[in-house]
Amino acid sequence: MRIKNTEIVDTFAEAFEMWGARMIITADTPEWADAAAQSVTGFATSVIGCKCEAGIECVLPPDETPDGRPGVSVLLFAFDPNGVANRLVERIGQCVMTCPTTACFNGLETKKNIVVGGKLRYFGDGYQISKRLEGTRYWRIPVMDGEFVVADSFGVHPAVGGGNILISGTNSATCLRAAKAATAAMREVPSVILPFPGGVVRSGSKVGSKYKELPASSNEAYCPTMRGFAKQTNVVKGVGCVLEIVIDGLSLEAVEEAMRRGLRAAVKPGIKQIAAGNYGGDLGKYHIGLHGLLNGKAA
Repeated sequence: MRIKNTEIVDTFAEAFEMWGARMIITADTPEWADAAAQSVTGFATSVIGCKCEAGIECVLPPDETPDGRPGVSVLLFAFDPNGVANRLVERIGQCVMTCPTTACFNGLETKKNIVVGGKLRYFGDGYQISKRLEGTRYWRIPVMDGEFVVADSFGVHPAVGGGNILISGTNSATCLRAAKAATAAMREVPSVILPFPGGVVRSGSKVGSKYKELPASSNEAYCPTMRGFAKQTNVVKGVGCVLEIVIDGLSLEAVEEAMRRGLRAAVKPGIKQIAAGNYGGDLGKYHIGLHGLLNGKAA
């Protein structure tokens, strides 16, 4: 299959079952809400090394937040509900509660909930106050600029991680232009995040390594400089750069839609090929076919 001069490889992205939560962070100004959101999503590109994957979903105007202030919606993913709970307690406590004027609310109404504010409340050293509004419990924790308001519990929802596309271009500048167009298109889809810096990853990985202690290592099959040395190469003639975009979402449909939009947006002059990363189909539950994405029958 080709779109213009770009080959769409007949392959699939292998995605995984995860669990996700949504934080609604608000503050007196958009700048402070963004500062907290940037901090809480730091060092959260991959569960392999960061224990979670997190990113900014969207910016929220005051009329779309629980307290009528400027806000940011953040999604966080881990392999199980306990992992989500632990990361939320750590990150909200260290990155949101510490940020001036902020509050943090649950953004998912689900059947399964995890305690977050109910653990952070102990920072109040006995001076914390419980408040119920419309059946939802919040904690008011004294801090030096007033009080930090945080939801007692957060909803956690089955999710999908590891959707991806691999963009092969003639050079770095060409590939980056295509990747930026793809990430812009993907970010228009609700309920997804792109956890890597700027939404793009250059150090794509494979499972395992010659070094037994490493669970993952460089995917040399997509490294242009290894084309003449690697046992296997997927770098086609004329390609000097390969960039990957990874997508996590609260549903398979959201991940598929983001991949579909990103794939089409990445078709630019100088892009030789678009493929996807997988592990032979043995590790991830979801196999999202690129041809199927374009034909309406992806997973």
